[in-house]
Amino acid sequence: MFADRRLRLFIYARIIVSFLFLASTVLLGSQEPASYDELFHSGIVRLMAFSFLFSCLSHFALRFRTFSFFISYLQTIWDVFFVTILLLFTGGILSPYSFLYLLAIMNAGVLLGRRESLYTASLCGILYGAIIDFQFFGMLESIGLSQNDARQLGASALFYTIFLNLMGFGLSAFITGYLAERARKSEAALRENIINYGELSQLNSKIVSNIETGLLTTNMQGNIRVFNPYAEQLTGLSQADVYDKPLSALFPELSSSIESLTDTIRGEFKFVNQDGLHMILGFSAAPFEEQDRHSASLIINFRDITGIRRMEEALKRADRLAALGELSARMAHEIRNPLAAMRGSVQMLAEQGSIAGNDGRLLNIVLRESDRLNKLITDFLTYARPQSPDKQVIDLQKMVADLCLLLESDIRFDNIEIINRTPVHLQIQADLHQFSQVLLNLLHNSADAMPTGGSIIIESRLLPGGTGGFRRSSAVLVSVTDTGKGMDAETARHVFEPFWTSKADGTGLGLAIIYRIIEAHGARSALNHHPPAGALFQSYCHREPCRSRFPIVSATC
Repeated sequence: MFADRRLRLFIYARIIVSFLFLASTVLLGSQEPASYDELFHSGIVRLMAFSFLFSCLSHFALRFRTFSFFISYLQTIWDVFFVTILLLFTGGILSPYSFLYLLAIMNAGVLLGRRESLYTASLCGILYGAIIDFQFFGMLESIGLSQNDARQLGASALFYTIFLNLMGFGLSAFITGYLAERARKSEAALRENIINYGELSQLNSKIVSNIETGLLTTNMQGNIRVFNPYAEQLTGLSQADVYDKPLSALFPELSSSIESLTDTIRGEFKFVNQDGLHMILGFSAAPFEEQDRHSASLIINFRDITGIRRMEEALKRADRLAALGELSARMAHEIRNPLAAMRGSVQMLAEQGSIAGNDGRLLNIVLRESDRLNKLITDFLTYARPQSPDKQVIDLQKMVADLCLLLESDIRFDNIEIINRTPVHLQIQADLHQFSQVLLNLLHNSADAMPTGGSIIIESRLLPGGTGGFRRSSAVLVSVTDTGKGMDAETARHVFEPFWTSKADGTGLGLAIIYRIIEAHGARSALNHHPPAGALFQSYCHREPCRSRFPIVSATC
């Protein structure tokens, strides 16, 4: 690339010089015809015209890259030939143009290299010495070079002139060749660095574009500069949306964590994306430093760890409940048998007609409480030993409509309006009985939260991108929203734990059973509470063909 450029520039320079000479000659001929005739007959004009034509042909031949090296040699040969002819036309030993041999030598060194410049210097020395010798012995009088001009200078002067020119030719060849060699090495190193930088730039671009973590950089003012595709998809914002925007506008919690950063730090922060999805992002931030050791910008690497944190919470909850659940299940099973015997005995006593009025009321209390205890044990066994779901395709809109019809006869819903906003033909794959139990428990909780009445909205929608993080399978969101009083932070913290309840007559197993049913379907559950407005209960599950399909369940109360 660099050699072709040098050759092209050299040919352009010769074309320009030749053209200017010919143009000035034509101008001279129009003003002083006598001088033009003398110059034309000397052959110089014809020589320059031929040089111009040769340069134009060389430029045309450069289109064929396979001949570029041959054209470079041809240029050097023509330069030497041109200077030699010019000396013959301008007086030989008396010609002032012998210095042009130096240009020919330098051009050879630049275009071809050190060795070729030495060869060219030797050729120039031979030709120049031959012209002087031939003129001295009268062998060039036929072309107009007088022998007397050479003899007037004397043999010593001629020998001295030849010696000085040969020394000049040799030194020019050596210096030009050395400098040209150094220039070639520098060009080769530069070309290698350019290739390396290009490869590094391409590699860096590929890594930034395809890395499975978010990557952004900020300048000294804290404004975002780089924002890779993963970060765009994670946040729902493009590079153009966030470019040169303050980091605090996008990640306010993160921005406050990295103020006056002097070293690499790691941590996590909460984030809500454009779709309203709550996520937990882990990050690593490090400062860029200039040579003066002053921090210039930050590079921040972040990724979605929502699933990991929820998994950790689920494992902690499972560890706490595993031992208790196993023991409690065994105890509940053992309690149920004597409880049935006790209830049967009390019922037989109550059916006898000799029981006094007060004793009859006491027996009715025993029967009522034994039924409540039996229901509690039944619910607990359902929680502790859930049945495997019998999955089938469920029409959500029809199922919710059936539930609404069922609850019309429940007195707890007399002053409550149930609004069904489930789209038609939206289907999921789940156990019909278990999923109906999930929604019924949520509806009962909503009704208990609104003793004076209110409204409940049941709606569902498809989430093509899934939830619970980034790049998940599609899922369905089913939400049950009411106008109740919500729950406090303490209740939200224990809401999935069995026997934890804020109701005076509650068993504390409603949401715990929901959690186990959802877990049995291969889903995930979480609770985001926002008092005093309400609480959001969610369950996440991928909708992949190879796995069970189950909705996200949400309840705001």
